[in-house]
Amino acid sequence: MKYVVSFDKKAQKELSELDKKYQILILSKIEKLSDGLSGDVKKLTNFTPEYRLRVGIYRVLFEIEGQLIIIYRIKHRKESYQ
Repeated sequence: MKYVVSFDKKAQKELSELDKKYQILILSKIEKLSDGLSGDVKKLTNFTPEYRLRVGIYRVLFEIEGQLIIIYRIKHRKESYQ
């Protein structure tokens, strides 16, 4: 199943503040994610947003609404679940 990816303003800002090499890595993983939720994806319990994608030391927090993936946060792993 092919998904459409949308970024929240906060996620766009967090991505733009990262080093260029991490930006490229995260965007490539998000592109793979849109192609059938491939990658290190986990459904979180008792947490909103409901899903996370692990990309090295960063976590991409997102939700799925039908065919749409909405990315809400891109945070370092130490800060992502607070």
